[in-house]
Amino acid sequence: MAKNGIVEAPSRNAIGNGTIIKGDIESNGDFRIDGELTGTIRTKGKVVIGSTGKIEGEVFCQNADVEGIVNANMTVSDLLTLKSTARLNGDVSTSKLAIEPGAQFLGSCKMGSNIKSGTKYPVNETKL
Repeated sequence: MAKNGIVEAPSRNAIGNGTIIKGDIESNGDFRIDGELTGTIRTKGKVVIGSTGKIEGEVFCQNADVEGIVNANMTVSDLLTLKSTARLNGDVSTSKLAIEPGAQFLGSCKMGSNIKSGTKYPVNETKL
């Protein structure tokens, strides 16, 4: 978004290891989760769930890298990557899916170039 002719970069956000958040998160920027989130996260950016990270709820984002535990349905408009330590239990809708050997995935997957994140994401449709 431009402010006084200056384009602001999307924010980078983090939930640190040992932090527990219960509630919904909406952001225009990237998000890294090394702690625990119980709720829904919606972002126009990338979500990274670190090896100590855990999500219970729903995820709506552009890209996602999962190293930790996700007990959630995920809607990823571009690329979802499950790293070797990932444990995903939930249904996935994404354009592209990459799964490393060792990752665990229990759920269904819908893939295609027409995957849209739906009316729930993003809340504000303005371009960055």
